Amino acid sequence: MKGFLTFLFVGAIIVAGGGFYVWNSFVSVPPSNDPSEVIYEVGPGRTFAAVATELEGMGIIKDEKLFRIYLRVSGEKRGLKVGEYLLRRNMTPQEVLRTLTSGISIGRTFTISEGLNIYEISELYQAKGYGTKDEFLNLVLDKNFARTLLGENHESLEGYLYPETYSLTKYTTTKTLITQMVQNFQRVYAEVIPQSKISGLTKHQIVTLASIVEKETGAPEERPIISSVFHNRLEKGMMLQTDPTILYGIAQENRKVILKIGRADIRRPTRYNTYVIKGLPPGPIANPGREALLAAVDPGQSDYLFFVSENDGTHVFSTTYEAHSAAVRKFQVDPNARKGKSWRNLNKKPEGKSP
Repeated sequence: MKGFLTFLFVGAIIVAGGGFYVWNSFVSVPPSNDPSEVIYEVGPGRTFAAVATELEGMGIIKDEKLFRIYLRVSGEKRGLKVGEYLLRRNMTPQEVLRTLTSGISIGRTFTISEGLNIYEISELYQAKGYGTKDEFLNLVLDKNFARTLLGENHESLEGYLYPETYSLTKYTTTKTLITQMVQNFQRVYAEVIPQSKISGLTKHQIVTLASIVEKETGAPEERPIISSVFHNRLEKGMMLQTDPTILYGIAQENRKVILKIGRADIRRPTRYNTYVIKGLPPGPIANPGREALLAAVDPGQSDYLFFVSENDGTHVFSTTYEAHSAAVRKFQVDPNARKGKSWRNLNKKPEGKSP
């Protein structure tokens, strides 16, 4: 009898040892050495059984039953989180579970360039597959939402969507993204405004002026001098007469960007057309970056009242209408002045070109 009990005891140890080996091999050993990657999505309402079955079918785990047991004994059963995850076939079940319970979805980037307006951003948002342009526009044009984010009453969030590269996931909502954009604007504006050398303009007017400066030049070194022209014109009670405001007035009417204007559009009355209205338009026409905001509150010192494009992204500045007219004839009226030229040539010009 004593020998039989000893036999049972030894057998139990062997079975337990074998079970431990099998279990340890499953938990800590990858199913293969294949490093290939797989994108796996845990959608809302997915069951552990369904997830385990799919992972086995994809070669991410060897045994879905053991994985389900592992889910239970690991204490992570309630931690399986909705998300889109990057897995490898040479991950251990332990690593797979940690990934699926991390909540860290695959990241994507969404880059907003300086000077884009809400209509351009909404088109880009849809083109990247993050949502629809209407969903984006409806939110940025929602006055109540704008008041919630800004604490001020504005028609839209135009001007307050800070240009930057944002990290998104498949589950980032449009509202979350827009909120982050506005928060970034508020942070940058708070850093810029102490450097202000102007007075008499409200925050909304500063952002409006910065947006015009942003749209008028692609040359960073020109922003302060462009700003000085507009400040000089405002002080003298002159109309700003800036083409981007014509385009924005038309875009606002059509809820989309219009890239070309004709002679008739110059005198076409819109709320934003600064060839028709005096002073600044009622709001921003684009979303300015830090340097444009800084230029708006710390303009260069000049007597310039006019500027005209050299067709390469830079401008010629003038103090008199006669000099300006001569520059227009030279760079705009003469078709030869446009041949082979583009704002894309800006990067080919020597650095530090001054007006």
